[in-house]
Amino acid sequence: MNNDSNAKAYWSATLGLLTKVLVIWFLVSYGAGILFAPLLNQISLGGYPLGFWFAQQGSIYVFIALIFWYARKMGQIDRKFGMQED
Repeated sequence: MNNDSNAKAYWSATLGLLTKVLVIWFLVSYGAGILFAPLLNQISLGGYPLGFWFAQQGSIYVFIALIFWYARKMGQIDRKFGMQED
């Protein structure tokens, strides 16, 4: 692979990962906290409606998990394309 096609493939993989992270972030923050809250509120978690729990606590846990997952996957992409920092 030449340098130009390697750079394009790298950015394609990076943008694909970023798209996945943003979709998950949107679904958890806006979807679970607002759009699907009435449906989720029929389920209780720790004595609180699940929609409320996602809006107040669950989204924070998912965001933290997303940070670590993104860092791990980005490291894999960097190594795959030879872009890792030494």
